[in-house]
Amino acid sequence: MGFQHRLPAPPLDTLVATIWDWDMPPAAHRYERVLPQPGAQLIINLHEDETRVYSNDDARRCTRSSGSVLGGPGLHSEIIDTAEQIRVMGVVFRPGGAHALTGEDASTLTGHDIDLADLFGSSATRLRQRLLETADASTRLQLLERWLLQCLRGSAPESAVAHVLATLDRLPQVARIPLLARDTGLSERRLGLLFRRQVGMGLKHYARLMRFRAVVVQAQTLPAVNWSHVTADCGYCDQAHLTHEFRRFAGITPGAFMAARGPYLNHLPIA
Repeated sequence: MGFQHRLPAPPLDTLVATIWDWDMPPAAHRYERVLPQPGAQLIINLHEDETRVYSNDDARRCTRSSGSVLGGPGLHSEIIDTAEQIRVMGVVFRPGGAHALTGEDASTLTGHDIDLADLFGSSATRLRQRLLETADASTRLQLLERWLLQCLRGSAPESAVAHVLATLDRLPQVARIPLLARDTGLSERRLGLLFRRQVGMGLKHYARLMRFRAVVVQAQTLPAVNWSHVTADCGYCDQAHLTHEFRRFAGITPGAFMAARGPYLNHLPIA
């Protein structure tokens, strides 16, 4: 039992940030809030053949999907059921990586989960069965990596999109879309269409998400946060602007995030 992860070998390393295997006892809390990430994620549940996601409102409505899904990049946080998060494998794609895997318009993945069998047919079904029959986590990770390599239908994002991704990863707080377009030699419209197709969301929304994530990374390990400094460092107009964006992406305030932090950056336990 435990948690293992690995960076895949080339050429997958340019498309995939990590492949992971989670085999742990049930959590003490029932639900977790998962923060939005800029890349798609593949989830294979080896404990239940189901994936459950809950709405952020008080009703906490449940959406049920297959146990093997590809979820697009996140537009906002979602709530998951820890009762099914006991034996799970996953793939975290770099932005644009899922487009290379599926060959599909990445915007069709954004904000919801798609059954792997709908994308890859019986190959996805056979993969889950082989993973269920494999006791060793390292071997499971190797099997999943080989399957990804066999399924590739494309390549890394085009150079213009790659340039934008690198810039927003490095300097999310100072990004200006017209300047980014000028650097690529494309019109804003052409760049926006290309970016949405390969990454899954609009350029402006992606820039806002990366700026929000820069705040989360900065605040995660600090015992206390000077929000005035964070507001200025991350390029927000004022603290009201920061709080608005936090609610938009996380579904909670910055103070609530600090109170709920756990050991994992993107997962917040819900009592």
